[in-house]
Amino acid sequence: MSAAIEVEGLLKTYGGDVRALSGVALSVAAGEFVAVLGPSGAGKTTLFRCMTGLTRADAGSVRVHGRDLGAVDARGLRAARRHIALIFQQFNLIRRLTALQNVLAGRLAVVPTWRVLLRHFPATDRDLALRCLDRVGMMERAKARADQLSGGQQQRVAIARALAQEATVILADEPVASLDPESATGVLETLRTVAAAGVAVVASLHQVHLAMTYADRIVALRAGSVVQDAPVGRIDQRAIEQIYERNGEAA
Repeated sequence: MSAAIEVEGLLKTYGGDVRALSGVALSVAAGEFVAVLGPSGAGKTTLFRCMTGLTRADAGSVRVHGRDLGAVDARGLRAARRHIALIFQQFNLIRRLTALQNVLAGRLAVVPTWRVLLRHFPATDRDLALRCLDRVGMMERAKARADQLSGGQQQRVAIARALAQEATVILADEPVASLDPESATGVLETLRTVAAAGVAVVASLHQVHLAMTYADRIVALRAGSVVQDAPVGRIDQRAIEQIYERNGEAA
């Protein structure tokens, strides 16, 4: 199965001596849900920033559908990023806009900027946004302002926005860290459904039991290095838990 996103030999240091990533390799196929585990300082956020091209690695490569993000010009990088959606811990919605308007913002890369600024979208884009809200169970709240939604509902709107972008890779950086257990379960159920529909999903998590429940595969980081990478059924859960009992060395 071909990789939707592939990382090889990523090395990233800060200040010359703080090594955040040390030869990280990772490949995620379409339709796969991969959970990245590791304590604070393990390198998860740096990995996600390199995977989106927001941070340039010192060595190694990130390829999205075969396109090396480090070997393209600015225009090529923008084109590659259209395939990648990043979901944040704090939802990153515009609170005064409705759920539907926030989802339509996912069309920024494919519609003229003036349409986004005036919130004047073609009917086809509005229909797409509504379908995306329906996919994440938020159709009934389409007209509600983001600041009227619960944390879990806001995160599902953020997922709908990624779907409206028509991203083929979704990177979710600690998507449930600020949610209560019930909301966290709903968000991870949604991400699993999205993956089952053919999107490559990578989520960084701290909760081992949630990763074991919802992910297809677990990648564990410690001090910037991959220490385990295996399907959930072959993961040694005790070995994963021990990662959190030690201090990571990377920022």
